[in-house]
Amino acid sequence: MPNRLINSTSPYLLQHAQNPVDWFPWGEEALQKAMSENKIILLSVGYSACHWCHVMEKNCFENEDIASVMNENFVNIKVDREERPDVDQIYMDAIHMMGQRGGWPMNVFLTPDQLPFFGGTYFPPEQWKQILIEISNAHKIRPEELKKAGLDVQSGLGVSELKRMTASFAKNQSGESPIRLLDALFEKMQSSFDPEWGGFGAAPKFPMPSVYDFLLFYHHITENKQALKMVTVSLEKMAYGGIYDQLVGGFARYSVDAEWKVPHFEKMLYDNAQMLSLYSHAYSATLDILHRDVAFGIFNFIKLEMTSDEGAFYSALDADSEGVEGKFYAWTKSEILEILGPDGEEFCSFYQVTEEGNFEHGMNVLWRTVSEEDFTLLYSNRSHSDIHKFIVESRRKLIEVRSKRIRPGLDDKTITSWNALMTKGLIDAYRTFDQPEMLKLAYDNATFLSEKMMEPDGKLWHTYKNGKAHIDGFLDDYAFTIDAFISLYEATFHENWLDEAKKLADYAILNFYNEDEGLFYYTSGLSEKLIARKTEVMDNVIPSSNSAMALALKKLVALFGEEKYDIIVKRMLEEAEPLMLSEGRYMSHWLQVWLLEKFPLVEIAIVGRNALKFKKEIDKIFFPNKVLCGTNNESNLPLLENRKSEDGETQIYVCQDKICRLPANNVTSALRQLRILREEMLYSMPQAKS
Repeated sequence: MPNRLINSTSPYLLQHAQNPVDWFPWGEEALQKAMSENKIILLSVGYSACHWCHVMEKNCFENEDIASVMNENFVNIKVDREERPDVDQIYMDAIHMMGQRGGWPMNVFLTPDQLPFFGGTYFPPEQWKQILIEISNAHKIRPEELKKAGLDVQSGLGVSELKRMTASFAKNQSGESPIRLLDALFEKMQSSFDPEWGGFGAAPKFPMPSVYDFLLFYHHITENKQALKMVTVSLEKMAYGGIYDQLVGGFARYSVDAEWKVPHFEKMLYDNAQMLSLYSHAYSATLDILHRDVAFGIFNFIKLEMTSDEGAFYSALDADSEGVEGKFYAWTKSEILEILGPDGEEFCSFYQVTEEGNFEHGMNVLWRTVSEEDFTLLYSNRSHSDIHKFIVESRRKLIEVRSKRIRPGLDDKTITSWNALMTKGLIDAYRTFDQPEMLKLAYDNATFLSEKMMEPDGKLWHTYKNGKAHIDGFLDDYAFTIDAFISLYEATFHENWLDEAKKLADYAILNFYNEDEGLFYYTSGLSEKLIARKTEVMDNVIPSSNSAMALALKKLVALFGEEKYDIIVKRMLEEAEPLMLSEGRYMSHWLQVWLLEKFPLVEIAIVGRNALKFKKEIDKIFFPNKVLCGTNNESNLPLLENRKSEDGETQIYVCQDKICRLPANNVTSALRQLRILREEMLYSMPQAKS
């Protein structure tokens, strides 16, 4: 018989609905049962695309003997970390405070009143059963010790992340110039950079898009060639690696090795959203065709495999198919030769396919180490055009065969924050490549978010499935959606998106802002009360919700001139600055906001019948510290107020720090003004390192 998870909307919880474990979803019923029966809570957290979550389910949670021990002695709660990141955050912090390495699956034992006292990640079945027995006995014999351990952890959880992390860092009292501080941060990043394969550190390697966006911004300000090289090397190696699906596009979550060769095969919406933005930005900065090709690959993957009929985006594709990690994506050499014939040897050479396999069990992941041009020069007697046609046709044949395999599981729930990230990614790509289909996909999704996930007062819901939106939105839902709506305005000049963004910002300030600390809580004051109310600060594979909110508010300051937003942003940066200047790689999105404060946003206002046409020309130029607004006629936006086109001629106003240049009547003149502004900024700074 199915357990209580059978009524869930989460694909992850539904995966466990047939377990012999008497699972509860997180909620009042389970928490009250633990209190009334004085039972330890076993909280198990994971997500649908997680390989080791599947392994632990098979080895432990489908085991009748182990399930009987769990059912008799514990109240067992399953949580989808993507549906309840607030619960996941608290107990992941608890795991770290216990000296354990975090990850998923995460299994934490709580006292009946939700205090965590022991936990870990994956446990093999014999060890898991032994732990269950020992904790059950400890609860019967010495419950006060477990309670004390839980209270000790709770006291640590009550200290904000910012205070914990900045306790040993002093604020920048020396008055050091921003460029000197930036140079020091860059040198620290450079010291952990892998110059051969790109990325930072050793295996496993995560893409970390916001780090490269910061480096692009830093290069724009300083013209530091090494910073740009770090970006281009990393983006090339990731695009060549198995972490990027060489057949249809799209990135896996991370690489298990330092060469980006073998991925952890799950594909997450949030990674691909940010990578779409990053490769679009990189193309604007470099005009490298590889960056364009990867951006189009991500777009096609999202359009074909991750988009619902309602215009929503799905959350993830599983790492496993038929119970085997990577089976859908991997090949034997004999399979490829059978499909491609004798010419398959050249394809195998290009994609590093060998008889013994480059992955495991004789299987191969498609990856490459050189461009088509270099492969033609070094390893082939054919022309580059022939090689290109051959590779394209060979990939088409392999795609056709792969499409007949059993596909990885699809997590078809919709998450507001991740959808907003993808809307932003699509808009960034549209503004770079001027492909209307990209804008349409973004517009459809923004409409879905506005109509299905947003209430009239500005409240957001976090997740959606089967026609139902539920779970109160978290701070990242608001921050990323505000940013997406602002970007959609910049792409279309439709002011309704700015009105929606402002409504969301005002709701977030009212219900999330902590005036005492100067930052935003992750959860609304109107939401369920947990044992701690967290404040997310550090940037990770996704920018922190606070840095994302700071960036969104910074843009609204420029567009609306609202002083209250400016006061909040300045306070946020003041509080986060010590950590930014000490741990730049883990505060890279914060640093982009900091750069906009130190090297102010350039406001470009376009008025006249050619406003959108002129905007498209300006969009082609990489200029990360700009915000655009425009109208064909007139507008009440502060940057456009009382500005009208003369005799129907379109005017472009380039402004910075409330000072505007004389209006330009063509894009060339406006771009010249932008270059002058940048040169003036560089001239006014101490000489940057190159």
